[in-house]
Amino acid sequence: MNPVVRVVWEEWADRDLPLPAYATPGAAGADVRANFPLADRDLGMVLAPMQRAIVPTGLRVAIPAGYEVQIRPRSGLALKHGISLPNTPGTIDSDYRGPLGVLLINLGTEPFAIAHGDRIAQLVVAPVVQAGFAAVDVLEDTARGAGGFGSTGRG
Repeated sequence: MNPVVRVVWEEWADRDLPLPAYATPGAAGADVRANFPLADRDLGMVLAPMQRAIVPTGLRVAIPAGYEVQIRPRSGLALKHGISLPNTPGTIDSDYRGPLGVLLINLGTEPFAIAHGDRIAQLVVAPVVQAGFAAVDVLEDTARGAGGFGSTGRG
């Protein structure tokens, strides 16, 4: 059975906008939209190059225990305009109940306007495993060893 993420609207939110939704049957991410308070709906928001801002969605969520929601950039916004998330993927923990805002950054060269109702990111529901951590005296050797960034080939 698929997990169900329960969603509640903020009091000020525009309930005529759709809840997060999958654009196609095979989509991994559900599109989430900018949902500005009434006073900001006509203006939206403009992100200058290299500017970061939290874009409101008007939503709060309850994620089932054992899952997280990852917030990821939309590929079209990234390719065409340089719009991304500075902490991609962002994680929403199952015990968080605060407002759902999307932290966007404009990596492009031109200001980018975000209008009320624009699809701004995608939400991916994923299982989470909480591991135990144990202090040991020695780690076993591997073929890679201590090689770090770029140690397994070009890049």
